[in-house]
Amino acid sequence: MHVFPQPVLRTSRLLLRPFSEDDIDDVRLACDDEATQRWLPLPRPYTREAAAWWCREGAAQALRSGDGVQFAAEELDGGRLVGAFGLKSTDWRDGRTEVGYWVGPWARGRGLAPEALRAVCVWALRETPVHRISLLAATGNTASQRVAAKAGFVREGVLRGAGHTHTGRVDCVVYGLVPEDLPTAPEATP
Repeated sequence: MHVFPQPVLRTSRLLLRPFSEDDIDDVRLACDDEATQRWLPLPRPYTREAAAWWCREGAAQALRSGDGVQFAAEELDGGRLVGAFGLKSTDWRDGRTEVGYWVGPWARGRGLAPEALRAVCVWALRETPVHRISLLAATGNTASQRVAAKAGFVREGVLRGAGHTHTGRVDCVVYGLVPEDLPTAPEATP
């Protein structure tokens, strides 16, 4: 069985690392946020117990199963959790995976999401057998679509009924990132 390694990545403003006990309260706040709840089918309300399970077991479970790897992004200046950025639904035989993310309301609008997303994807494409990363964003989630574009993803089309939220099925814009989309200079360092 293939599994991702769990490196620690750095960008100019962020540290991307495994989730820890220290993240529980910020995970709860971010995942219970109205905008996060609008686009992600997370438990509602998102309790401290759900956040504790994610930080203690859930994120690591994806790694152990081979399905993916999750990163907690924190600011280097201040150390507060920015959000979660992770690979999931990995098909090791075909070298494909999907990326998902959420960002706490206190970290939005500062360019941190594209920076973290780009770091995880550059690492995956350069350091693992993955050769394609997909990103799906609900057609109404324009903020997530802007993050995808700023991180270098290429819009490829719309998948009808490909996602679900608390209100039901939604169409999703599909984006892709392949090694040819990356610049030649390294961007994130383990």
